[in-house]
Amino acid sequence: MKGVMRFGKKGKILRRVGKVAYVLDLSTEFASVHSIFHVSMLKKYVGDPTSVVSLEDLGVKENLSYEEISIEILDRQVKKLRNKEIASVKVLWRNHLVEGATWKAEADMMSRYPHCFPSTPTLD
Repeated sequence: MKGVMRFGKKGKILRRVGKVAYVLDLSTEFASVHSIFHVSMLKKYVGDPTSVVSLEDLGVKENLSYEEISIEILDRQVKKLRNKEIASVKVLWRNHLVEGATWKAEADMMSRYPHCFPSTPTLD
């Protein structure tokens, strides 16, 4: 989830553990999340109130996971390899901006989310 501030505002790093890990001060709603993070996972975040999404809106489960739901197909492309062609679709996901749309294999998306594809008329 790009750009979503998950762990509150700056100043939440408690201490350094070794050369490349930090202990974060997480709120009680993240009690089941391990509080030690590798330095590569920490990034500077410039606060934007419009990008904050509440956990209730996401439908976060007890194990802190949630299901991505596709909203619509934005684009389609076919990549030509030597011996075959691979069709891909650009998918807009719920709770993501258009910039967060991702390219997925068309066949996989058709099997998982058939509601996103218009039904093709049959020729009689």
